[in-house]
Amino acid sequence: MIVCVAVVGHQNNPLYLQSFTEADDALKLHHIVHCSLDVIDERVNNPKRSAPTLNETFLGLLYPTENYKVYGYLTNTKVKFIMVTTDLDVKDADARNFFRKFHAAYVDAVSNPFHVPGKKIASRSFGARVSTIVKSFGSGITS
Repeated sequence: MIVCVAVVGHQNNPLYLQSFTEADDALKLHHIVHCSLDVIDERVNNPKRSAPTLNETFLGLLYPTENYKVYGYLTNTKVKFIMVTTDLDVKDADARNFFRKFHAAYVDAVSNPFHVPGKKIASRSFGARVSTIVKSFGSGITS
């Protein structure tokens, strides 16, 4: 089950963060998302990266915690997508499919002529679409 998703701008500014648990866990999940930015920066700026991984957008498992697993995705414009899940056996194909849908929803949201680039995403339709994607995670449902 996905407990939190986030979109973080190229300057590590939060653009969207939504948790899908009780309010008690929200602060802990915000902290996990913030900590994952260091892992993403480390992977992206690693000079020993091989040629096939240089253009890979899916970063895979960033790190596991005691109760969660954190996955990452990096766009060509350095916007970061983060997913925090309680599932201990998430398939890479499922995670890739989730990020592909999440990225498409993000592109649609920022393509709105009324959206100001670099500002938080406040679109209700984006939030509803993300919730639908999160609910269908791992079930094989396409949306």
